[in-house]
Amino acid sequence: MTTKISKAPGEAAGTKRHPLERAGRLDLIRTDGPSDYALLDSGGGRKLERFGAVIVDRPEPQALWSRQRGDEFWRRAHAVFSASGDDEEKGKWRLDKKVPESWPVKVGEVVLTCRLQGLWHLGLFPEQTPHWDWMLGEIGKVSGERPRVLNLFAYTGAASLLAARAGAEVTHVDASKKAIQWAKDNQGESGLADAPIRWILDDAAKFVAREVRRGKTYHVILIDPPKFGRGPEGEVWDLFQGLPPLLKNAAQLLAPDRAAMILTVYAIRASALAFEQLAADVLAERGGQLSAGELALSAEGGGAAVPTSLFVRWTS
Repeated sequence: MTTKISKAPGEAAGTKRHPLERAGRLDLIRTDGPSDYALLDSGGGRKLERFGAVIVDRPEPQALWSRQRGDEFWRRAHAVFSASGDDEEKGKWRLDKKVPESWPVKVGEVVLTCRLQGLWHLGLFPEQTPHWDWMLGEIGKVSGERPRVLNLFAYTGAASLLAARAGAEVTHVDASKKAIQWAKDNQGESGLADAPIRWILDDAAKFVAREVRRGKTYHVILIDPPKFGRGPEGEVWDLFQGLPPLLKNAAQLLAPDRAAMILTVYAIRASALAFEQLAADVLAERGGQLSAGELALSAEGGGAAVPTSLFVRWTS
């Protein structure tokens, strides 16, 4: 079923626009992740994963089911993360086997450096692989000029590096100086030192608003916001308050002819439908195609898939 939105209120009579096509359903995209990654097992609020040569045992609140593998299998983990307090992302790693300070994980044609720090994130979100592949397909559709990609809340830069490898000019925006340096390290590891990437340390909402005033446009925009966060000058970010105005401004930055946008939301307890409807609201006048759903990581051996995030995709 395809649901269509008619012309926006106040649109001038006689203006020809293709209506926005909405999939009319929520999709589930399962992925094994990049070839250098594997979800080995999950259950009991945990997941066992391999990043390159290192196996880690991390919390996973969505894993409500029982583990498929026994304790002996789980003891293969090099490191086990224990959350501290109410923030499940912060805590401490227990090293049961030797783990290097950093190690490489191949993602397509780029290299991401993984590290164990005071968070359960290692520097790579493997479930994003389908989005990266989709992004590269959209970049390949741009003709007559060099593709321009805007990566917001860009973290350690996997999407930025893959886009640059594909020949795009990339603007990488993150509020963390540490994350940007990590991304630059990945740039060096990937042999992309001369790639056209602008590294922007800034609050994403403020940066997007300025780009609108400057009249800038991009062929692909990626938006991957946290639920809560702070900008480099202490700006407070709250997903449910900050996303609507940011998405509205981002829609104005989409190139007039060929353009695409990906929104990923890790507030998994929210609804993909809510974010799809928000995107439909701000993109109604652009037409194009809109889809939404969940990303999930598939386990080796056919075990339970782990839901990771919600997404919205739009293309003109």
